[in-house]
Amino acid sequence: MARPDLANADARERGAGRALTLARPFAHTSGRHGGGSAADVHVVAVEDRRSAGSFIRVPWPLYASDPAWVPPLLVERRYHLSRRRPYFSHAQARFWVAYRNGTAVGRISAQIDRLHQERYDDATGFFGLLEAEDDPRTFRALFTAAESWLRTEGVRRVRGPFGLSINEESGLLVDGFDTPPMVLMPHGRPYYPARVEEQGYAGVKDLLAYRLPADFQVPELIQATLRKADGVLVVRPLQRRSFRRELATLRSIFEDAWSDNWGFIPFTEAEFEELGWLLRFIVPDGFVQIAELGGEAVGMLVLLPNVHEAIRDLDGRLLPLGWLKLVWRLGVRTPRTARVALMGVRRRCQRTALGLAAAVLMVDGVRAAGLAHGLRDVELSWVLEDNLGMRSLLTAIGSVPYKRYRIYEKSLA
Repeated sequence: MARPDLANADARERGAGRALTLARPFAHTSGRHGGGSAADVHVVAVEDRRSAGSFIRVPWPLYASDPAWVPPLLVERRYHLSRRRPYFSHAQARFWVAYRNGTAVGRISAQIDRLHQERYDDATGFFGLLEAEDDPRTFRALFTAAESWLRTEGVRRVRGPFGLSINEESGLLVDGFDTPPMVLMPHGRPYYPARVEEQGYAGVKDLLAYRLPADFQVPELIQATLRKADGVLVVRPLQRRSFRRELATLRSIFEDAWSDNWGFIPFTEAEFEELGWLLRFIVPDGFVQIAELGGEAVGMLVLLPNVHEAIRDLDGRLLPLGWLKLVWRLGVRTPRTARVALMGVRRRCQRTALGLAAAVLMVDGVRAAGLAHGLRDVELSWVLEDNLGMRSLLTAIGSVPYKRYRIYEKSLA
């Protein structure tokens, strides 16, 4: 959801300028691990543009042989770490890079979110943006650095990975490594789960991603429910001419519909405006649907074009011609895959026939828009494994789970 500052893309990709401001540094140097020397793994805090560049570039050699990996845009990743992001108005974070013989071989972040603490008061901190070579010493050194800083800040439990918030990329991929990730979903190496668990972490929640053909047909049993809602529910696309008002409506629905979800953290107004930038400039007409009951907006669905299709061969760069390819692929030829990133109804409609009808009608609305843009497949993610109501609905319309992500926890007490 991060909005890249494209006006400064040229300077950033050449490494010019000093716009990036990062959190103050915390350094850690590993000791002996498994009989190796102290020089084997050296963990250094990110404190300037050069070390930020090393942090961002860590995944490239790790995924060199992985055909499913999609290199992120460098300009977007730099913005993601920038203190200019609204996220940092309520959170603090630290970033570290692990080096072996002068080569970056791993990275990790640690975060403390004031909004989480205000809501849950549980002294929980977070880790994220984890990437590392397949060596337990590297993972140990990275987690030691992150956990040490979190302890100094009074954290008693650490949870992750998140990059950086639960409203962004969440979880560690544990199943489904053979297919590329969808937009705003993480990828990973198959050895990551074992290495994380070796550091004392245990899974606390599993997240599922479902896949659905864009030309799916609504089952007759559900169609009967829809007929009962005819004339009661109205589902319509987002109205761009009233964009700010519509954005406020979406935020209101989100804060109500998701408020009982595990780990829920509300968007700030500025954070939702970042999402609005994405909806305004990246998402085609009809890809956002709103359900109304008696004139009140009670449900929302947001379908994001899979930008990864458009950037996969750019190697993270917009220059010299990457930006032209990106504009063409998003503006002229819509990606053939997309992701339902947000779908929900207000709490008073949940677990009701009207709530079910609203969800299906919104899915059907984006299906029609997607087919008009040439969509072939849609991912619906993420869904908590224990959200049985949503999983039943997704199964009923023909979707199947094909990826699994895991959120881990560890006590620091």
